[in-house]
Amino acid sequence: MIYNLDKINEMAEGDEDFIISVISVFLEEVPEDLEGLEKAIGARDYENVYKLAHKIKPNVDILGMEQTRACALEIETLGKNEASMAEIEQKFPLLKKDVLQVVSELKKDFDL
Repeated sequence: MIYNLDKINEMAEGDEDFIISVISVFLEEVPEDLEGLEKAIGARDYENVYKLAHKIKPNVDILGMEQTRACALEIETLGKNEASMAEIEQKFPLLKKDVLQVVSELKKDFDL
């Protein structure tokens, strides 16, 4: 399991509906943002690479996905600095794999 609910549980203070709503937002938004990020990388659109990686970062952070958050931060920084697109392309598959794995696990674990 590459996610943990410690941060969400702390915020929720036992409110199951809150936990489900945070997970639902993750499942709704992050795959779309990931798809947009992939297109932005393909289009060599640094601005949108930066914006989408920035948007993904807190969503993976709240699920305790430290490695994924670090990867999103690296992509965000590279996009912001209009640095090496090859480096962004190299880091993106790991971000995508982790996010898609967690999406799959969350759907299974929460019957969503």
